[in-house]
Amino acid sequence: MSNLFVRSLSALVYAVLFIAAILFSAETYIGLLSLFAIVCIWELSKIIQIKSLVPYILLACVAYLAFFNTSFTYVDYLFGVTMVGSITLLFLLINSKPIKTDTLAQKLLLQAVYLVFPFYFLMDLPFINHTYYPNIIVYIIFIIWTNDSFAFLVGKNFGRRKLFEKVSPKKTIEGFIGGLLFSIIAGFIIGQYSGIFSILDWIIIAIIVAVFGSLGDLVESKLKRQANVKDSGTIMPGHGGLLDRLDSLFFLAPFVYLYIHYIM
Repeated sequence: MSNLFVRSLSALVYAVLFIAAILFSAETYIGLLSLFAIVCIWELSKIIQIKSLVPYILLACVAYLAFFNTSFTYVDYLFGVTMVGSITLLFLLINSKPIKTDTLAQKLLLQAVYLVFPFYFLMDLPFINHTYYPNIIVYIIFIIWTNDSFAFLVGKNFGRRKLFEKVSPKKTIEGFIGGLLFSIIAGFIIGQYSGIFSILDWIIIAIIVAVFGSLGDLVESKLKRQANVKDSGTIMPGHGGLLDRLDSLFFLAPFVYLYIHYIM
């Protein structure tokens, strides 16, 4: 069985399962996303070498809040902590500083701000005034796939200058720009037919998705490089771990949430 066939089949199963859960109901979306989060926590725990139930307990709490659509009084504080954590990780990435995981406290903090808290905002992202809009997530995933595909194609054929060579040697500035441009086109098309948000809103969302999705992928690459591992796991044959597939989505979630729920 060829590696290309295995990769394609694995990606197809993942995509069908995820999209079906999103479209079926809010409960199946949050339920499947919670299972994904459990696997991602487990994979990250192996990368940073920690054994603790704390991240799983935190995940259970945020999943409960999202699943029962519970009003969360301190959501603004949780959002603030998440954004500070995400921006700190980006600062360390851009300035080539190591992400500290020497102590138990540092590892637990990383698990919380890098995974658990962003998953809460990913779960809550398609809810507008307590109404579930599944197409919001479907369109965001489509933009991610557009960005990844064209970043790869443009980078492979025209890439010359490295984006963050020490973290991900194959990523190029040309590929990043190509992915961003085609993401904007995708956002424009979605805005024409979505019936949710305006064309301008979807173009802005597409820019956020492309930029912070790419940066999220680089942050995970940095963590793996520090740990000297190639993939986060083996759950997806031909692709690696689930964290490798979802790193862009959960990292960009707070930033899209910021635009949709606080700015727009």
